[in-house]
Amino acid sequence: MYKILTKKQLNPTVTMMDIEAPLVANKAEAGQFIILRVDDDGERIPLTVAGYDRKAGTVKIIFQIVGATTMALDKKNEGEYISDFVGPLGCATRTEGIKKVCIVGGGVGCAIAWPVARKFFELGAEVHSIIGFRNKDLLILEKEFADCSHKLTIMTDDGSYGRRGVVTEPLKEAIESGERYDEVIAIGPLIMMKFVAATTKPYNIPTTVSMNPIMIDGTGMCGGCRLTVGGKTKFACVDGPDFNGFEVDFDEAMARSSMYAEFEKAERENFCNLFKKEVL
Repeated sequence: MYKILTKKQLNPTVTMMDIEAPLVANKAEAGQFIILRVDDDGERIPLTVAGYDRKAGTVKIIFQIVGATTMALDKKNEGEYISDFVGPLGCATRTEGIKKVCIVGGGVGCAIAWPVARKFFELGAEVHSIIGFRNKDLLILEKEFADCSHKLTIMTDDGSYGRRGVVTEPLKEAIESGERYDEVIAIGPLIMMKFVAATTKPYNIPTTVSMNPIMIDGTGMCGGCRLTVGGKTKFACVDGPDFNGFEVDFDEAMARSSMYAEFEKAERENFCNLFKKEVL
């Protein structure tokens, strides 16, 4: 059992928790993830390591309340426990030799982008961050990004905060104005990462994307997280989650990500109905 030490609502649909998990905290690095179960009968879900404190033995997670499992997790409060918390899994983000980096985060993907930006900042790299949201109400981690970025640009689709537009606009402007990035790292919705890679490719700027497909066991045995990268089958849980953005077959990944949409919707509605009965 793993104790929830802190819980904070970042926006109406995104929650941050600190989990007491000293063995995971001792090994975790930026870019890796964990798999948890809320209770013994629950499904496994992957969540990125949003932070860790090796001395305190805690791991920070940030999740969006979108399905039955994240709804159940969000019902948990400080002092309560979750059943399983396994990790760290996956490969840490590569940082060697990178002196200037642009981190591009979209929506709740910023929860993954933030620890990556912080890691580069701590290593002494120049960090430019571009984060985008649909509107002001969905904005998360502004101060956290500001604290680890030499330059921060905030975009909203409707212009309710920061600049109006999409994240590829300031990215292209920066490149065309003469910024020379050793690497661009994009983390967010698949369609966003696809267009970030399309933006940087003409300039031949190495571009990494963080993939989070359907995942079950996190060890490469189930094959659920398979992707096509460079014409070959890769598994996000063991080969990733970071991949060369120019080589990922995003169209295939987007098609696979929607395969269980109806099932997930039914499970979410079932959870809501059960919760209402419990309340009544």
